[in-house]
Amino acid sequence: MKVRIGIGAGLHSSSGSELGRLVGDLEELHFDSLWLADLLSLPADDPLTGLAYAAGVVSRLKIGTTMVLPGRNPVRLAKQIATLDRVSGGRLLLTFVFGVRLPTELMAMGVDAAARGALVDEVLPLLRRLWTEDSVDHAGDAYRFDGVTVEPKPLQQPLDVWLGGNVPSSLRRTGRLADGWLPSMCTPAEAAAGRRVIEQAADEAGRSIDPEHYGISIGYRRGDVSPRLGRLATRRTDVELAELVPDGTVALRTLIERYVEVGFSKFVVRPLAAPGSWRDELEDLADGLLDLQA
Repeated sequence: MKVRIGIGAGLHSSSGSELGRLVGDLEELHFDSLWLADLLSLPADDPLTGLAYAAGVVSRLKIGTTMVLPGRNPVRLAKQIATLDRVSGGRLLLTFVFGVRLPTELMAMGVDAAARGALVDEVLPLLRRLWTEDSVDHAGDAYRFDGVTVEPKPLQQPLDVWLGGNVPSSLRRTGRLADGWLPSMCTPAEAAAGRRVIEQAADEAGRSIDPEHYGISIGYRRGDVSPRLGRLATRRTDVELAELVPDGTVALRTLIERYVEVGFSKFVVRPLAAPGSWRDELEDLADGLLDLQA
């Protein structure tokens, strides 16, 4: 397996110079990718705008986002993503998620929580058509149009789309529709079990997922990061928090190695608290983790 380590920038906003230094350091230190989350009501850069800037600063670093799919116009989104893939020279990594289950985020999306699954089922296949076909007709429950063509097309053909989520319906949806899986807040044993469900669903749908296309997004800490840590603890009261949120680089590496043992090879590691110095943080992570990429 080809292990790859990407860095999630976390919940913060940055000036152009700050983001430029971050992506420059990531490329210099040989991390695989920068990842930006998609959060409307919390302090974080817009991922499409931020990644477009990042793509222009460096030439090799991949750019990735865990983007909320529900609540977006699919034609506009198809064009934005295709454009970003082209301006980055085909360096875009794309994972769609359902969004943080917070009342403010759901209201900002304008989508009922119960409707998100059906929207993904409709929109993801539609995006694939818009990225590859001309004059697309579509008649779905949420969107209807005739003869729509999106240009430019993505540079990557096909453009792989991964999904997040680890509830049973999300696992089956990943098997039916996606090219890979990037969950968070699940133990290595749960990740292995989820992969089995995905592969069964893919087989039943007459398709397969590349065995290299399984990854984990890991939020890590350095000591106590309350109240953020408290919120995470309430999400998984059935598991020791150290099993999901490692404390320090050594514990983070140990957890990554356990995921590798069950067949996962792509990782996005995210500091739960903004580092005092991103450069120092990245150097520590590079020393502790990047030999895994060899």
